Amino acid sequence: METTKVVLGNVRGEIQLFSDDKKAGKMDISVIGKKLTVYHTEVDEEYAGKGFSKILLEKLASYARENEMKILALCPYVHAQFKRNPEQYNDVWLKEEE
Repeated sequence: METTKVVLGNVRGEIQLFSDDKKAGKMDISVIGKKLTVYHTEVDEEYAGKGFSKILLEKLASYARENEMKILALCPYVHAQFKRNPEQYNDVWLKEEE
C-alpha cells in the first residue's frame, strides 16, 4: 500500500512516498507564500517503473490545489509532465517567475 505525506520545515520540505511503511520516494520542495517550488523528484531504484513518480506528482498538485498555491517546476520530471499535460495542471502551473 502506498501513502504520501507533506513534511515542511520553515520553508524547505518534502513530499514523501511510502510503500508498506518503507520510504520509496520523495520530492524536494519549498513553500514561500502561495508559491510552491519543486526542485527534484527521486524514487528508490527498487520501485522504479511502478508509477511512483506519478503518485508524487499527483500529491504535489493536490496539495497545491488544496492550499491555493502555484507550482514553479524546477524539477525536470515535473516540468516535462506539466508541458505534456497542460490541461491537467494549468490551474497550478506557475509558468514563469511572477
